[in-house]
Amino acid sequence: MKQIVRRLVFIMVVALVALQTQAQERPKKFDPARFEADLEQFITTEAGLNPYQAAKFFPLYREMQKKQRMLFNKMRYYQHVDTRDNKAAAKAIRECDLVDLEMKELQLEYHKKFCKVLPAGVVLKIIRADEKFHRQAFQRMMRRGRR
Repeated sequence: MKQIVRRLVFIMVVALVALQTQAQERPKKFDPARFEADLEQFITTEAGLNPYQAAKFFPLYREMQKKQRMLFNKMRYYQHVDTRDNKAAAKAIRECDLVDLEMKELQLEYHKKFCKVLPAGVVLKIIRADEKFHRQAFQRMMRRGRR
């Protein structure tokens, strides 16, 4: 009887250790909602937005991001062009350049909208905070990739 209990306890301990080890090794999955919440919190803190300013700004910001994602998806299509086909490559270059221009026009349009609801100094702080957040997120991702 004692041997059976010892074996069961041993098996349970080994199983728990194995589960714990496996749980620690799994990389965290990307959570878009958490990323967006972290981004908004970072911008709010970094730019010093008060609740009123944040309520005016973030709906416009989310709208801009949604449109930007559509443009990024357009560009993603051209990553799979065969570089040995010069005609297709030239077309891809032209199309990517057009999408880049669309992206800049979109930013210009929304920066003007931001300046209508917030002072220009605050908008500049937001732009810098956004860039800083994405730079830091990229660096964190690179560090995780090296492990």
